[in-house]
Amino acid sequence: MTEITVPAKKFVRLFDYLQRIGIDAASVAATVELRPDRIAALAPDHALPAMHYARLYKAAAAKMQELEQGLPWGAGLGSETFELMCHCMIGGRTLRDALRLAERLDALLYSRNGYRVRLLEDAASDTAKLSYEIDISQAAAVLIPEDWDRVSSCPTAARASGLLVWHALCGWLIGQALTSAELRIDAPAVNQEYHDSLARTICGPVYFDAGENTCSFARILLDRRIVHTPESLADFLNNSVYHLIAMDRVPASTSAAIKSLISIALPSGMPSFADIAAMLYMSESSLRRRLQAEETSYQDIKDEVRCQVAVDKLLHEDARVADLADLLGFTEPSSFVRSFKGWTGYTPKAYKDRVHALGRV
Repeated sequence: MTEITVPAKKFVRLFDYLQRIGIDAASVAATVELRPDRIAALAPDHALPAMHYARLYKAAAAKMQELEQGLPWGAGLGSETFELMCHCMIGGRTLRDALRLAERLDALLYSRNGYRVRLLEDAASDTAKLSYEIDISQAAAVLIPEDWDRVSSCPTAARASGLLVWHALCGWLIGQALTSAELRIDAPAVNQEYHDSLARTICGPVYFDAGENTCSFARILLDRRIVHTPESLADFLNNSVYHLIAMDRVPASTSAAIKSLISIALPSGMPSFADIAAMLYMSESSLRRRLQAEETSYQDIKDEVRCQVAVDKLLHEDARVADLADLLGFTEPSSFVRSFKGWTGYTPKAYKDRVHALGRV
């Protein structure tokens, strides 16, 4: 298992953006125990834990909300409005129900946020389209500064990132990647690297200057049952940016649902494979086939969750190795230490010392 990381240049880019819109980047970073000066001194491609970036982005989104503008990036990811939307959708029985609820809520909030979704169904082609509309002008004055070097690509980034978040969220809700997906973006292309990144994430074609801003997928998926609960939603929202970064590397899947369910169950013990299958309303054989199709296993997923939880508690709760070993189901602390080194390449102490030296206060 490879630790999920984010390059230092992405942190620096966010720090620069916050300063340009009048927010003290250092004070935001301090709330999540990061030092912009130390990170800026690293090589641009130096890998840092994705969880650090997720915490930073969430803190930045909270600060940006104080500007009383709808966040134009990623469908408002990290904002109170995004969380409200997710709580609304979790009440649906199927993906269709959830998206119709989202459509109704967005219609009410459009004048405030400047963005909304609409579900379009085409029975003849068995295709569903999720349309994401955003009025960039509402955010331009405050959140899109004229002196920003990325101002020319803002319409593309705002529209495409919104579609990506909705694509990932839908997949998370049903525990299955959206199949036959394609993106049509109502904005110009940025460059080939950006196009390839989008195509890789959705595992499908991407079209720019398309005259519509939509994510299309197989209509049959609208009948899929929502496999999450208010409890697993709480875990998702606490780490939403991290989950979506992970989905960028491995598109939304059954694995995402299992990760949330394991995280919730951990305090009372690691759930068995049979337990997980029951929670997902699947037979064990169906779940095993689904994971094989995603080229993973229950053991791999358990290890990924254990690694994420261990890193988080080690860095932010100063947890002891013995306590982590007990929480994560290891019989001996030494077994946990060996596994942790296998996951990250470092012992828990060495990992903590390394992160302190690279970015934290």
